[in-house]
Amino acid sequence: MSRIILTTESGADLPLDVAMEHAVQVVPMHVIMDRKDYLDGSLPVEDIYEYHERTKKVPSTTATNVHEYEQFFKKIKANYPGCVIIHIGYTSKASSSFQNAIIATEELNDIYLIDALNVTGGLAAIVMFAVDLLEKKPTIEPEYLVEKIEFIVPKSRLAFVPGSLEFLKAGGRVSNLAYLGGALLKIKPRIELIDGKLVSTKKYRGNMSTVSEKLMHEYLNQYDLNKEYIYLLYSVGLDESIKARMTNIAKEHGFENIKWMQAGAMISTHAGPGGFGIAGLER
Repeated sequence: MSRIILTTESGADLPLDVAMEHAVQVVPMHVIMDRKDYLDGSLPVEDIYEYHERTKKVPSTTATNVHEYEQFFKKIKANYPGCVIIHIGYTSKASSSFQNAIIATEELNDIYLIDALNVTGGLAAIVMFAVDLLEKKPTIEPEYLVEKIEFIVPKSRLAFVPGSLEFLKAGGRVSNLAYLGGALLKIKPRIELIDGKLVSTKKYRGNMSTVSEKLMHEYLNQYDLNKEYIYLLYSVGLDESIKARMTNIAKEHGFENIKWMQAGAMISTHAGPGGFGIAGLER
């Protein structure tokens, strides 16, 4: 029986200790700041916020390239001879990473590629579903595991609200007029993954505490989620009292495992500091 190795990108925001504990291999994406290329994960998110404060710009993010994928997969193959790799990839609708992975594996064997059509906690939820199934059934056939993962992909639900509109404005995702109106009225957009794309689906009005609670309640009422796990996301700067309140709401709804995840560089260029999000899998 060949060993199965699960892989994903840094854009899943999987905490390092979790990835190490469950032997998930993570390939970094890229952050471009001050004309320098940084591997995602090597740059503290606080540096991104400081860069925006100084320049009023947000860094750009780029995909893992073909050569990097080739080296990544070949190294795993060398470390685990005869293994089968199942790669659960960052949405192809928002990055060329998945297409690059396809090109990189054209001449490699025993590698399955799954487009998760999701990012950050939504992607992590799918990865952790695969981890849980593999750990419960270590002799599972790779084809069957792939089938189970592909079935769960459209059931992963992610929504978040940015801490402010500053980063969306700096990244050209909202106009100056919309930014001024939103800032004046304390409006924050609810951003979701729809068919693999980041889409603003609703607007909330109020401070971050009020908005976070509205998002939490509406999300939990909208989706019939598996109660085993829920993933709560934050970007640096979210008030601890808000985190405590969101944890309590999750407990009140009967979730068994509540996992907090810090947004990495990829999503922080959208959310900015003090953002909040939620991800889970529908039943």
